[in-house]
Amino acid sequence: MPHEWTRRPTEAGPVEAELQLWPYRSLPKRGFAAFIGGTAALIALPLLMVLGTPVMWALLPFLMAAVGAVWWALARSYRDGEVLERLEINQRRIRLTRSDRGRPDRVWEADPYWVELQLHEGERPVPGYLTLRGAGREVELGAFLPEEERRALAEDLQRLLVRIARR
Repeated sequence: MPHEWTRRPTEAGPVEAELQLWPYRSLPKRGFAAFIGGTAALIALPLLMVLGTPVMWALLPFLMAAVGAVWWALARSYRDGEVLERLEINQRRIRLTRSDRGRPDRVWEADPYWVELQLHEGERPVPGYLTLRGAGREVELGAFLPEEERRALAEDLQRLLVRIARR
């Protein structure tokens, strides 16, 4: 699951929780290296037929460019996916920090008593769009999560916000 409660809320005592969310990675770093190696090996197979001929030198740059393009595309995907959202909740404040690679952190804070959690139905911009509204702003939460996980997360957060409102 691409989210984790680093401080899980407890049923008794003061409400204090921290949640971290990140995009799902279907290809781990070790798999990345294996995929590039396998791609290079399979693309090099046609070169065996023309080994030692001038045709090999004509094909080699194109095959190397193909492997390089796959490498670049996967590396770019990894860089673009280096996003971390951290949601900290306690009795006095709720704070959402979004960290994107190469950009300054974006921070939103509000009084949890006044925060409104909304799970938008429809296709706005993704099904089950999850937002927090408070302190004059509306911020999205977990836009990169699958719809089912956003819905489960909305239920967990709603329970926490209700507990805070009761105190």
